[in-house]
Amino acid sequence: MNLVDFFKALGDETRLRIIHLLLHSRFLRVMDLVEVLQLPQSTVSRHLAMLKRMGWVEDRRVDIWVHYRLNRELSAALLTALKEIFTDQLTFQNDLRRLKQRERSDTGSPVP
Repeated sequence: MNLVDFFKALGDETRLRIIHLLLHSRFLRVMDLVEVLQLPQSTVSRHLAMLKRMGWVEDRRVDIWVHYRLNRELSAALLTALKEIFTDQLTFQNDLRRLKQRERSDTGSPVP
């Protein structure tokens, strides 16, 4: 993996928002991200594909769902630094609030 490309993947607000939400979840499905980010499915899928290609996320099929999570090989120090950076950003905090509301209301989600 090219280190420059790895960090270029962070050069888009939507991808940063996805990473932020994955920092706070074991996994998320495209439909979860679509609802929380309030973006079209095609946009979310395109950004997830790039994050996967660049090594930020990994996916796993469970029944009919594809679950996305942060790549388990990412450094804990890197993830901690990202969490800290996201803390004071209103957009990211609003996304996290919507995700938590969705989790409370969506008890039918399949668990990997």
